[in-house]
Amino acid sequence: MTASRLLRLDLQPEWANPERDAGRTGLLSTDARAATLVRVLLSYPEVRYVLPDRVSVEPTADPHLLETLTRFLERQHWLVRRVGSW
Repeated sequence: MTASRLLRLDLQPEWANPERDAGRTGLLSTDARAATLVRVLLSYPEVRYVLPDRVSVEPTADPHLLETLTRFLERQHWLVRRVGSW
């Protein structure tokens, strides 16, 4: 079995500040846009979990799904500066 894959998000500075939203940053913010984004990400069965600055995907996930999720997240300029995968 291969290791799980991660998409790591480099957040916009205002979304990485825990004082902004009662300690909740990035994808786990209480902002409605972030909540919607998390719901969309979790609609993919291959997504294992979401943390404030990363998304874990099943090791068996198709590489095209990783590309799709990366492009989708990169378009969220209000939250994300860049996306990297490991």
